[in-house]
Amino acid sequence: MSLAASAQTLSGERPTRVRWRILALLTVLSMLTYLDRLNLSIAGRSIQTEFGFTNDTMGWIFSAFLLGYALFQIPGGWMGDRYGPRGMLTVTILSWSVLTAATALSPKLPLAVWFGVAWSFAVIRFTVGVGEASAMPNANKIVGNWIASARRGIGSSSNLIGIGLGGALTPPLIAWVMQRYGWRSSFYLCGAIGVVFAIAWHLLVTSRPEQHRHVNRAELDLIRSSQSSGKQEAGPGRNRPPWSKMLSSPSVWGLILGYFCQGYPIYFFHTWFFIYLVRVRGFSLTQGGWWDATPYVAIALFAPLGGLFSDLATSKIGKRRGRQMSVWIGMGLSAALMWAGANSPSPYVAVPLLAAGGGLNMFAAASFWATCIDLTENYVASLTALMNTFGNLGGWLSPIVTAYVATRFGWNVALDVTALVTVCSGLLWFLVDASKKLDEGLAAANT
Repeated sequence: MSLAASAQTLSGERPTRVRWRILALLTVLSMLTYLDRLNLSIAGRSIQTEFGFTNDTMGWIFSAFLLGYALFQIPGGWMGDRYGPRGMLTVTILSWSVLTAATALSPKLPLAVWFGVAWSFAVIRFTVGVGEASAMPNANKIVGNWIASARRGIGSSSNLIGIGLGGALTPPLIAWVMQRYGWRSSFYLCGAIGVVFAIAWHLLVTSRPEQHRHVNRAELDLIRSSQSSGKQEAGPGRNRPPWSKMLSSPSVWGLILGYFCQGYPIYFFHTWFFIYLVRVRGFSLTQGGWWDATPYVAIALFAPLGGLFSDLATSKIGKRRGRQMSVWIGMGLSAALMWAGANSPSPYVAVPLLAAGGGLNMFAAASFWATCIDLTENYVASLTALMNTFGNLGGWLSPIVTAYVATRFGWNVALDVTALVTVCSGLLWFLVDASKKLDEGLAAANT
């Protein structure tokens, strides 16, 4: 009997479907995060040409976002666990949207006079990263609150689908706006879209299903039927994550180090891929905008498949092997395709192979996010923030190391390095056991 049928039997009414509307809004939220982080990679060619920045300088500007994003994950996740994710997400959407619009003003800010234009861009992008840092930990907290245990893989993949859709739409949109109105207008547009969505989010979403006026008892029974009975409510003085207990778990170390290695290859697509297409593979600006969307189309296709496969595998062979198998398949195939694409002489063969490699990376990533909920329902945002901190530190290194290796050894070698790091991400999952919940030990530590 399905979960929905069981819930209807218990309550005598058909479950409402508010949880799926919440997941749809999370997908849009994720789309906006990638609109506002990828816009610079598209505008970067024009900015680099206008201000005469070297590849190394652009690498540092690209990475500034990642540094701010990584460093402020844990404070944002902790606040979501303590005060609830809905309010935190409203604040974070507004802050990163305003700061994204401010990127267009970077050359005219006092920072540009005091330290130079490159530093002004880097500082603004750092603050955009700070503003956006709490988005994904709190989005995963929403998934943990709203989605039953048996659907966590597909629930977590809603954020990754948004990455794919946002990434697919961003290159042609930003390229089109740039060609007609200049690169500055693209940042103003991104900021305005974010402000509108923040208002909609605040009006339509609640932190927990019990707080939503359109959720009936049958849907609530369906959501709560397989969740821990000891789940705590957020509130002042509650949910102080005991980091020492978390960091003594081999599963947590496998998860966070594996995500560090996951972040390195995927951020090649977020930063250098457009410039690689135009300058290395010889595409025009317009062609590059369209081809740059292909990894994100692959992500939009492979991320939900990864979530579905992960949920199916856990139902058949258990959470430990099910989540591991999903990661091993995704990362193994991703590494192989990225290596093949890097070394293909034809751009029309190379780009689809690289794009599929990016999509399979996110096939595996769905299990990372679901495992954060599997391990601890009470501290989802905090554990997710810890994992995402490491993932984005890997992402922060990616454009810097890629620029260094590509300049000195060639782009083929730089992409071979990304394939090797991808293999390491999969191997680290030998440490992860998603079936061993941390909540009992964590609850004891807080009493």
